[in-house]
Amino acid sequence: MLACPMLFVIRMNTTKRQLIGQVGSALVVLFLAVPLLAEPPATRDLTLQFTNAGAAADGFRAVEVGGIVVLRGRVTEKATAEQASAIAQSLGYTRVANLIQVADVPDDERITRMAERQLGVNRGLDGTQIAVVSNNGVVRLIGKVLNELQKDMAVRLVKNINGVRSVQMALTR
Repeated sequence: MLACPMLFVIRMNTTKRQLIGQVGSALVVLFLAVPLLAEPPATRDLTLQFTNAGAAADGFRAVEVGGIVVLRGRVTEKATAEQASAIAQSLGYTRVANLIQVADVPDDERITRMAERQLGVNRGLDGTQIAVVSNNGVVRLIGKVLNELQKDMAVRLVKNINGVRSVQMALTR
């Protein structure tokens, strides 16, 4: 018998079909064992270190994965996102993936005008009295409607306006 390092034995008098089956089984065992031996890249949370150094963003996270610092969060100015990269370099990190999103600041006046216009021209909302208040893209609808369908229609119309993040309603019948 010939011993192989793959944890199986091949007999000299085996048929080709048996040999192929044994080699196939060994390859399957090897294929399943290799991922178990490989270690995932080390992950370190650096969020506190970055926030202490002055990095600021909504939902800010800084994580080192396999030698690369990944920055995540949301800001309203590009300069703030770039500052996080500069902080990473000042802390000695050379490989940085800055995934911080720069979000546009909602124009509440424009949103309010558009919502009032949409609600005013829609014939399905005749007979309603709806006031619109927008604060940082969150629109609040206040007033009276004739039925539930008008509530749903008003919310749907306002949600489709560019810059609206969410719609809250205080509509009564």
